[in-house]
Amino acid sequence: MNLRRLNFIRSCVLVAFTAFYAAASHAETTYNFTVVPQFKPAQLQKEWSPLLERISRETGFKLKLVIPANTLKFEGEISKGTPDFVFLNPYQAVLGMKAHGYIPLLRDKKPLSGILVVRKDSQYKKLSDLDGATIGFPSPNAFGASLYMRALLTDDQKIKFTPRYLNNHNLVFRHVILGHVAAGGTVNAALNDEEAEVKNQLTILYKTPESASHPIAVNPRVPDQVRKAVVASLMNMQQDVEGRAMLADVRLPNLVDANYKNDYQQLEKLNIEKYFVEEKE
Repeated sequence: MNLRRLNFIRSCVLVAFTAFYAAASHAETTYNFTVVPQFKPAQLQKEWSPLLERISRETGFKLKLVIPANTLKFEGEISKGTPDFVFLNPYQAVLGMKAHGYIPLLRDKKPLSGILVVRKDSQYKKLSDLDGATIGFPSPNAFGASLYMRALLTDDQKIKFTPRYLNNHNLVFRHVILGHVAAGGTVNAALNDEEAEVKNQLTILYKTPESASHPIAVNPRVPDQVRKAVVASLMNMQQDVEGRAMLADVRLPNLVDANYKNDYQQLEKLNIEKYFVEEKE
């Protein structure tokens, strides 16, 4: 029996045992699962709800989807330690670890890269052409799309620009296409997610260095048994067509273990804190 098959069987046994244990307790335990609002709320609801419903069925622990109104409110929830489980960007993983010891569990194997897009027929052919222009970003603290991007454009590329925060990646693409902003900060996964009619009007002008992608992390207060059951359920989804489709929908098609020290700790050394925007009460 090969190692992959053995691990699959072990995961199935763990999920089955946990579901039995939860049912035997005669009480359904609910944990909130908070998702960074990268996209429109309706889109995130449609993508994440089926996946969390399946995990809830398989484990016996109900996962309740929470989508904050914007990224600043999302980060406020992290700073308070409200989320039990959370899907967050790489730099938010750093903030979560520092604030409450949030533990990264899983991430997608493909690295994250911030990209700067312009219209294909744009007058902006090189970065220096954007000096003095208005650039759109999904939010101040979206890591690859905004936080790291703004730091690199300012400190490394010496470009002066006016940032305009548009709330999500979808609106960034549309503002660039309509000419409301000269360029837009986003990430490779968000651009790949768009329809062909959107992608065909855009071209990539600049890329940030790669980092480990968005992880699913857990508050250390969540019992170890629950963490393991959720991880096992997610990993099992890679074994069937329906599960793989669900993972692809939330941009986690190739799940691997996440580790703070190996994947995210080096982001502490980027010195981009001065570009971070905190929510105001």
